[in-house]
Amino acid sequence: MESLPGGGHAGPRQEFHPDLAQSWKKILLVIWISQFIAQIGFSFALPFTPFYIQKMGVTGKSLDFWVAVSGAAPPLAMMVFAPIWGFLADKFGRRKMLLRSYIGGVIVLVLMGFCDTPLSFVFLRLLQGALSGTVSAAQTLVATHTPDEHNGFALGALNSAVYSGVLAGSFIGGIFADLFGYRISFVTGGVLLLVPVILTFFFIHEHFAPLMNLNRGFFGSIIPKRRHLILAMPILILMGMVMFARQFDISFIPLFVQALHGSIEGASIWTGFLSAVVCSGSVLSGFLLGYLADRYPPGKLAIFSAFLAAVFMFTLTFAHSMLYLFCGRFLMIFMSSGLDPALQIWLCRKTIPQTRGLIFGWASSARSFGWFLAPLVGGTVTAHFGIRALFVVGPFFFLIILFAMMRILKRFPDREDVG
Repeated sequence: MESLPGGGHAGPRQEFHPDLAQSWKKILLVIWISQFIAQIGFSFALPFTPFYIQKMGVTGKSLDFWVAVSGAAPPLAMMVFAPIWGFLADKFGRRKMLLRSYIGGVIVLVLMGFCDTPLSFVFLRLLQGALSGTVSAAQTLVATHTPDEHNGFALGALNSAVYSGVLAGSFIGGIFADLFGYRISFVTGGVLLLVPVILTFFFIHEHFAPLMNLNRGFFGSIIPKRRHLILAMPILILMGMVMFARQFDISFIPLFVQALHGSIEGASIWTGFLSAVVCSGSVLSGFLLGYLADRYPPGKLAIFSAFLAAVFMFTLTFAHSMLYLFCGRFLMIFMSSGLDPALQIWLCRKTIPQTRGLIFGWASSARSFGWFLAPLVGGTVTAHFGIRALFVVGPFFFLIILFAMMRILKRFPDREDVG
């Protein structure tokens, strides 16, 4: 679940002209609905990947390996392609990139329903990372059409759409997969993504004019200018670290649920219930902490969130019942979800609107790098020490984020805006 990036010349902050395009509120509403449905589609089957791989006949340590690799494949591709899509968004328009991501998701999810081997599934996961990236594309479109003073609310609301969709998709998808099987779940998820394609095509009309200097050549255009990069780089690093910490255990949560439940039969339903419960925490967090990020220094808000996320993640070490797991996971996700809108607002304040497509693309790459490493490191920990060790090691990464934020805040106060 996946960001922000720049080039061009630094200049005064772009003045917002609502007459040039649709009202930012209307665009936000359409994108909110589209993202909600898109995440239902993606969450209809993807959270149950470990069970799907088991149905292919994979067990034991081979299962840990393929779960880790399938979790690392999408961010590996996204890390490479995100800056390219960000550059193309600034050159040709953000709406086109959002359509591209939805259509890519339709194709990949439908094909996943026909996989017979873990290798073919991992290949499609790579393709998913290269072609989709709907969240990053939506964030870019929202950030460039929203007045600066409302960016916190808009991005927080968008995060709530993402997690609301995951909530609904996981809940319904878990029951659907148990009744009809994982293959049909993937195909159904892909078909659902046709709805965001239609909504975006017919109801979002972007008045777009390239604002960047795009005569620097392709590679020159996808690399931000030095002065923009210096301001954005500390936040990009933090975004990668946050994604690593949040994704560290997530690929193996279904296996933990299966262990507590005692059988693979019915495990998808419990996993769907768990995803729905914890995503409700992300929905609340997106609105509440996104709102607070407009009124308080987002860096300090992120420090508070990182500390409590570490505490609640550690408590999962002692989970021996579904109720304990549900409560602990809800609180951990609620706090860790507060890191995303805080860092997004912080990045918006450090970049000019003309370069946000590119800067958001680089942010997506930074987060993808963290996402790529997380299941690989998590898989190594699980293979050697067991699943519960994830909840002992994971909190240390949130504490590292906390101390890194404190150091960065001393050098780059989060109330210093560009312009």
